[in-house]
Amino acid sequence: MKKKILSLALLMLMLLTACSGGANKANTGDNAKDNGNAAAADAGEIDKSKTYIIGMDDTFAPMGFRDEKGDLVGFDVDLANKVAEKIGIKVECQAIDWTMKESELESGNIDMIWNGYSITPEREKKVLLSEPYMDNRQIIVTLKDSPVNSKADLAGKRVTVQGESSALEAVNKDEAFVKSLAEPPVEYATNTECFKDIEAKRCDAIVVDEVLARYYMKQNGEENYKVLDDNFGEEKFAVGMRKDDTALMDALNKAMKELRDDGTYDEIYQKYFAD
Repeated sequence: MKKKILSLALLMLMLLTACSGGANKANTGDNAKDNGNAAAADAGEIDKSKTYIIGMDDTFAPMGFRDEKGDLVGFDVDLANKVAEKIGIKVECQAIDWTMKESELESGNIDMIWNGYSITPEREKKVLLSEPYMDNRQIIVTLKDSPVNSKADLAGKRVTVQGESSALEAVNKDEAFVKSLAEPPVEYATNTECFKDIEAKRCDAIVVDEVLARYYMKQNGEENYKVLDDNFGEEKFAVGMRKDDTALMDALNKAMKELRDDGTYDEIYQKYFAD
């Protein structure tokens, strides 16, 4: 009886050892795969097996917005897809809280910020930026019948701007202007809300990206608005990535140049900006 018990115990020990060895082999294989991916990333290679997530503001027409079907479309969407084709990667455009864009990038929830993303000194410190691909200005918009015709006329008035935007950065840099206002610039999550604010006459002016403003006013009646000659400066749009994604950024810049050279960029531009 003791011999039988001893034999069974030895058999169970052998089986456990075999299973453990098999599991270790599987884990070793997974670890090797993970280590291989990490090594590729460290070597600056582009992982063409993954889908790269692009973070967008889905209210920033015509760069990124929802069509009548609810699909995310726009200039930047089309351009991103063409760039991805050139590089040989898959991309997916996702709407994000634009005020959290850099945090989303840093946490790995997205791989690129690509949606009318202006180059600023503050962003250059935190994000790897592509070569610029479009010019823009931060303009001041009022209603057509407004008595406001200059920055000086906004003294004691109320101004609205999108939160965590380059427009807000530009306004806040003009300390004398901010001090002249009735209160600090009122911030909204989207530029559309800023336009709704001025249309309801809850503010006297908005500071907004010219690219978006011209498109919005064209869709909603340009005759209802007035763009002041004064503005908050020129800027350029770029794509943002994490600082260590240099290989992907190099490929993106190369693809963007090729799309300009072969006329694809101009075709997309005409689709959204032609008069």
